[in-house]
Amino acid sequence: MRMLLMGPPGAGKGTQAKVLAERLNIPAVSTGDIFRANVKDETPLGLEAKRYMDAGDYVPDEVTNAMVRDRLSEADAGDGFLLDGYPRTLAQVGTLDDILAEHGHRLDAVVALVADIDVLVDRMLRRAHVEGRADDSEEVVRHRQDVYAAETKPLLRVYAQRGLLVEVDGVGEIDEVSERVLAALKTVTD
Repeated sequence: MRMLLMGPPGAGKGTQAKVLAERLNIPAVSTGDIFRANVKDETPLGLEAKRYMDAGDYVPDEVTNAMVRDRLSEADAGDGFLLDGYPRTLAQVGTLDDILAEHGHRLDAVVALVADIDVLVDRMLRRAHVEGRADDSEEVVRHRQDVYAAETKPLLRVYAQRGLLVEVDGVGEIDEVSERVLAALKTVTD
Protein backbone atom coordinates (compact mmCIF):
# COMPACT_ATOMS: atom_id res chain seq x y z
CA MET A 1 0.00 0.00 0.00
CA ARG A 2 1.26 3.45 -0.96
CA MET A 3 -0.82 6.07 0.75
CA LEU A 4 -0.94 9.65 1.94
CA LEU A 5 -2.29 10.77 5.29
CA MET A 6 -3.47 14.36 5.10
CA GLY A 7 -5.31 16.85 7.24
CA PRO A 8 -4.76 20.14 9.00
CA PRO A 9 -2.18 20.57 11.76
CA GLY A 10 -3.44 18.92 14.94
CA ALA A 11 -5.75 16.45 13.15
CA GLY A 12 -3.78 13.49 14.50
CA LYS A 13 -1.77 12.56 11.41
CA GLY A 14 1.40 11.73 13.32
CA THR A 15 -0.42 9.57 15.85
CA GLN A 16 -2.43 7.76 13.20
CA ALA A 17 0.61 7.34 10.92
CA LYS A 18 2.40 5.31 13.61
CA VAL A 19 -0.62 3.10 14.32
CA LEU A 20 -1.54 2.57 10.66
CA ALA A 21 2.03 1.93 9.51
CA GLU A 22 2.32 -0.85 12.08
CA ARG A 23 -1.09 -2.33 11.20
CA LEU A 24 -0.36 -2.18 7.44
CA ASN A 25 3.29 -3.24 7.82
CA ILE A 26 4.65 -0.24 5.89
CA PRO A 27 7.00 2.55 6.99
CA ALA A 28 5.55 5.87 8.08
CA VAL A 29 7.46 8.68 6.38
CA SER A 30 6.91 11.97 8.19
CA THR A 31 8.50 15.14 6.89
CA GLY A 32 7.78 16.78 10.25
CA ASP A 33 9.81 14.16 12.11
CA ILE A 34 12.67 14.51 9.64
CA PHE A 35 12.63 18.30 9.97
CA ARG A 36 12.53 18.18 13.79
CA ALA A 37 15.43 15.71 13.90
CA ASN A 38 17.50 18.00 11.68
CA VAL A 39 16.61 21.03 13.82
CA LYS A 40 17.58 19.15 16.99
CA ASP A 41 20.91 18.09 15.43
CA GLU A 42 21.44 21.65 14.11
CA THR A 43 22.26 20.39 10.61
CA PRO A 44 22.40 22.97 7.79
CA LEU A 45 19.02 21.68 6.56
CA GLY A 46 17.68 21.87 10.10
CA LEU A 47 18.81 25.45 10.59
CA GLU A 48 17.20 26.46 7.30
CA ALA A 49 14.01 24.54 8.07
CA LYS A 50 13.80 26.02 11.58
CA ARG A 51 13.41 29.56 10.24
CA TYR A 52 10.29 28.52 8.36
CA MET A 53 8.93 26.21 11.04
CA ASP A 54 9.24 28.85 13.78
CA ALA A 55 7.13 31.21 11.66
CA GLY A 56 4.55 28.48 10.96
CA ASP A 57 5.43 28.47 7.24
CA TYR A 58 6.24 25.54 4.99
CA VAL A 59 9.85 24.56 4.33
CA PRO A 60 10.69 25.33 0.65
CA ASP A 61 9.76 22.67 -1.90
CA GLU A 62 13.29 22.03 -3.18
CA VAL A 63 14.49 21.02 0.30
CA THR A 64 11.43 18.92 1.05
CA ASN A 65 11.29 17.26 -2.39
CA ALA A 66 14.91 16.11 -2.24
CA MET A 67 14.41 14.70 1.23
CA VAL A 68 11.26 12.77 0.24
CA ARG A 69 12.84 11.46 -2.98
CA ASP A 70 15.77 10.08 -0.97
CA ARG A 71 13.54 8.54 1.68
CA LEU A 72 11.21 6.80 -0.79
CA SER A 73 14.25 5.31 -2.53
CA GLU A 74 15.21 3.41 0.63
CA ALA A 75 14.63 -0.36 0.61
CA ASP A 76 11.95 -0.42 3.32
CA ALA A 77 9.68 1.82 1.21
CA GLY A 78 9.92 -0.44 -1.86
CA ASP A 79 6.73 -2.37 -1.08
CA GLY A 80 4.75 0.56 0.28
CA PHE A 81 4.71 3.54 2.62
CA LEU A 82 2.50 5.97 4.44
CA LEU A 83 3.44 9.59 3.74
CA ASP A 84 2.55 12.06 6.50
CA GLY A 85 3.08 15.75 5.75
CA TYR A 86 3.83 15.49 2.04
CA PRO A 87 2.73 16.70 -0.44
CA ARG A 88 1.64 20.07 0.90
CA THR A 89 1.51 22.09 -2.32
CA LEU A 90 0.20 21.47 -5.84
CA ALA A 91 3.80 21.55 -7.13
CA GLN A 92 4.72 18.78 -4.69
CA VAL A 93 1.85 16.63 -6.06
CA GLY A 94 3.60 16.67 -9.44
CA THR A 95 6.95 15.87 -7.87
CA LEU A 96 5.47 12.94 -5.95
CA ASP A 97 3.84 11.65 -9.14
CA ASP A 98 7.27 11.81 -10.83
CA ILE A 99 9.02 10.05 -7.92
CA LEU A 100 6.46 7.24 -7.96
CA ALA A 101 6.56 6.90 -11.76
CA GLU A 102 10.37 6.57 -11.64
CA HIS A 103 9.84 3.45 -9.51
CA GLY A 104 6.87 2.17 -11.54
CA HIS A 105 4.38 2.88 -8.74
CA ARG A 106 1.29 4.97 -8.08
CA LEU A 107 -0.69 5.98 -5.01
CA ASP A 108 -3.33 3.59 -3.73
CA ALA A 109 -5.18 5.94 -1.39
CA VAL A 110 -5.28 9.38 0.22
CA VAL A 111 -6.85 9.63 3.68
CA ALA A 112 -7.81 13.08 4.95
CA LEU A 113 -8.45 13.41 8.68
CA VAL A 114 -11.02 16.12 9.36
CA ALA A 115 -11.86 18.02 12.54
CA ASP A 116 -13.26 21.37 13.67
CA ILE A 117 -10.64 24.14 13.80
CA ASP A 118 -11.28 24.92 17.47
CA VAL A 119 -10.67 21.25 18.35
CA LEU A 120 -7.41 21.36 16.35
CA VAL A 121 -6.16 24.55 18.03
CA ASP A 122 -6.98 23.16 21.47
CA ARG A 123 -5.15 19.89 20.71
CA MET A 124 -2.05 21.71 19.51
CA LEU A 125 -1.93 24.08 22.46
CA ARG A 126 -2.26 21.14 24.90
CA ARG A 127 0.53 19.32 23.03
CA ALA A 128 2.70 22.43 23.17
CA HIS A 129 2.24 22.60 26.93
CA VAL A 130 2.94 18.89 27.50
CA GLU A 131 5.90 18.66 25.10
CA GLY A 132 7.31 22.14 25.65
CA ARG A 133 7.18 22.86 21.91
CA ALA A 134 8.03 26.50 21.28
CA ASP A 135 6.75 26.21 17.70
CA ASP A 136 3.17 25.76 18.93
CA SER A 137 2.13 29.20 20.27
CA GLU A 138 -1.53 30.08 19.60
CA GLU A 139 -0.55 32.67 16.98
CA VAL A 140 1.63 30.17 15.09
CA VAL A 141 -1.01 27.41 15.44
CA ARG A 142 -3.71 29.61 13.92
CA HIS A 143 -1.32 30.75 11.17
CA ARG A 144 -0.60 27.09 10.32
CA GLN A 145 -4.32 26.43 9.99
CA ASP A 146 -4.58 29.35 7.54
CA VAL A 147 -1.55 28.14 5.55
CA TYR A 148 -3.03 24.64 5.37
CA ALA A 149 -6.39 25.99 4.14
CA ALA A 150 -4.73 28.11 1.46
CA GLU A 151 -1.95 25.81 0.24
CA THR A 152 -2.69 22.19 1.12
CA LYS A 153 -6.47 21.79 1.29
CA PRO A 154 -6.73 22.32 -2.52
CA LEU A 155 -4.78 19.06 -2.96
CA LEU A 156 -7.77 17.16 -1.61
CA ARG A 157 -9.73 18.13 -4.75
CA VAL A 158 -6.93 16.77 -6.96
CA TYR A 159 -6.95 13.42 -5.18
CA ALA A 160 -10.77 13.31 -5.09
CA GLN A 161 -10.81 13.76 -8.88
CA ARG A 162 -8.41 10.81 -9.15
CA GLY A 163 -10.77 8.67 -7.05
CA LEU A 164 -8.19 8.21 -4.27
CA LEU A 165 -9.57 10.42 -1.48
CA VAL A 166 -11.45 9.30 1.61
CA GLU A 167 -12.27 11.70 4.43
CA VAL A 168 -12.34 10.35 7.97
CA ASP A 169 -13.49 12.03 11.18
CA GLY A 170 -10.27 12.59 13.15
CA VAL A 171 -11.99 13.24 16.49
CA GLY A 172 -12.16 10.44 19.03
CA GLU A 173 -10.00 7.85 20.72
CA ILE A 174 -6.88 6.79 18.79
CA ASP A 175 -8.13 3.23 18.17
CA GLU A 176 -11.55 4.50 17.15
CA VAL A 177 -10.05 6.80 14.50
CA SER A 178 -7.68 4.04 13.32
CA GLU A 179 -10.60 1.67 12.75
CA ARG A 180 -12.44 4.37 10.78
CA VAL A 181 -9.35 4.87 8.60
CA LEU A 182 -8.90 1.14 7.95
CA ALA A 183 -12.58 0.79 7.03
CA ALA A 184 -12.32 3.79 4.69
CA LEU A 185 -9.21 2.38 3.02
CA LYS A 186 -11.17 -0.73 2.03
CA THR A 187 -13.65 1.44 0.09
CA VAL A 188 -10.84 2.94 -2.02
CA THR A 189 -8.60 -0.09 -2.52
CA ASP A 190 -11.28 -2.74 -3.21
